[in-house]
Amino acid sequence: MKKTIVTVKDVSVEYIIGDLRNIGLKEFVLKKLTKTYQVKSFLAIDQVSFQLQQGEMLGIIGSNGAGKSTLLKVITQIMRPSKGSIQVNGKVAALLELASGFDGDLNLKENTYLRGAILGYTREFMDQKYPEILAFSELEAFEERPFKQLSSGMKSRIAFSIASLVEPEILILDEVLSVGDGAFREKSEAKMKEIIQNGKATILVSHSIPQVRRMCNKVLWLDHGKQIGLGEANEMCDAYEQFLKSGVLPKKEFLFQKKIE
Repeated sequence: MKKTIVTVKDVSVEYIIGDLRNIGLKEFVLKKLTKTYQVKSFLAIDQVSFQLQQGEMLGIIGSNGAGKSTLLKVITQIMRPSKGSIQVNGKVAALLELASGFDGDLNLKENTYLRGAILGYTREFMDQKYPEILAFSELEAFEERPFKQLSSGMKSRIAFSIASLVEPEILILDEVLSVGDGAFREKSEAKMKEIIQNGKATILVSHSIPQVRRMCNKVLWLDHGKQIGLGEANEMCDAYEQFLKSGVLPKKEFLFQKKIE
């Protein structure tokens, strides 16, 4: 029986917004006293539930503002959900933003060790892995180059190489493979398939529906924070592409509202 790696149950994330950023402290106090200060909230994520097991790759799709990146931040525990629960069993390597965890003034090698330290790995472990990481990224000629001088494609290469070669139980990728040449994207996809075959779990957020079809065995579809569907990859991708053409969401019976016990 496959081990469940991630369990997300009825997770909601609520943001509180108001006009405090646009006013000074004095005006804020006056608005509070006169009861004219406006505080509003909106749900970035609204009761999302799913499970991810060993050897599975979950694609998360949806238009901009659907809540995809917010959900990833909850899974990686960067954010806490307002409601619901999440359980993660295993070490997570997440690429949510290409520039996160890197110092522009340090060179590529120094940044590799820095990222490894952020992920919780020892220097001894990184000493063993660094040659493999550098070779996979194909950036040997840029080892001593300041990171700020690297192209976005190069940054994507080294970031993915680090995350995929440090043996995570869960690999989370947020649009990081949309930058770079086609040959490296193919190489990266092959590496992800290898990770999955070794029993690891992967979550991929991508606007490339063909890539999601190729890589994922199941797909979660979000729209304005709501869970529209969860199911087999081709079924979800077909429905999503139809939505992009028509602008009409599926009928209510398509909605996935199953609760996790």
